[in-house]
Amino acid sequence: MSQTQSAPSLVLVTGPSGAGRTTAIRALEDMGYEAIDNLPLSLLPRLMGDPIPTRPLALGVDARNRDFSTHALIEAIDQLDRIADRKMQLLYIDCSAEVLLRRFSETRRRHPLAPDESARAGIEREFDLLGPIRARADLLIDTSELSPHELRAALTDWFGPTTGRALAVSVHSFSYKRGLPRSADLVLDCRFLRNPYWQPSLRALDGRDPEVAAYVAGDPLCEPFKAKLLDLVQLLLPAYEAEGKSYLSIALGCTGGQHRSVAIAESLTAALAEAGWQVSTRHRELERRAAGTSDNPKDTGGR
Repeated sequence: MSQTQSAPSLVLVTGPSGAGRTTAIRALEDMGYEAIDNLPLSLLPRLMGDPIPTRPLALGVDARNRDFSTHALIEAIDQLDRIADRKMQLLYIDCSAEVLLRRFSETRRRHPLAPDESARAGIEREFDLLGPIRARADLLIDTSELSPHELRAALTDWFGPTTGRALAVSVHSFSYKRGLPRSADLVLDCRFLRNPYWQPSLRALDGRDPEVAAYVAGDPLCEPFKAKLLDLVQLLLPAYEAEGKSYLSIALGCTGGQHRSVAIAESLTAALAEAGWQVSTRHRELERRAAGTSDNPKDTGGR
């Protein structure tokens, strides 16, 4: 496979047992990545040292590894980020607890983190371990309603050869209090828009709610901003596509990552989809809250 300059040279693949991590590793291997599954974290620095690998790498990280810990994996991700000549992405293969439970029941497998307990206990234990890792993911693919074939197709959209296929666009919302998304190509600040956080009736809602979206849209600057943002993105996307980029990440931020950035991200995603672009959405802080990994779940707003 001929990788473009924008393709990641290292993909870390993780996720809960039964979600499809092994399928993802094999799919990346078929696309030309050198694939290593169940890699002990202690070996990662040696693997990435001299001599520097000449092929793109796909590394599977499993919570069953003897030296696995949430802290150790986050530390490894931070170390890899500091390697200037390696473009790294963290790929998280996710799945709902109920679907995982059904899969373990159908295959009659014991959960690796609960060999003497119920599969549900193992699933819950693994979700707790991986929650902070999930929140750090550059790309999250939920396989709850995907077949292995559909998962491979989704991965091909992101990591496969770019010749003859459309640019894949990912629109993210985020909180500036928790830092920029690591994989963002374009970053826009939405903090100038009026903040629904200060409206008691809207505070607990998020930007996907019609009332919140309407409140944000009521700012006199909102519609001009959305129009100019869409014009800018539609100007740039064909140029990025012509350059050979296989994907583009657009990050929209506000103070808490709950209201303004979410509303604008939803609006931009809908407009790009209507224009025919292949586009997906991620709301980082909403995912953190859902996973129970927010530093302070009550502190979501707009100071």
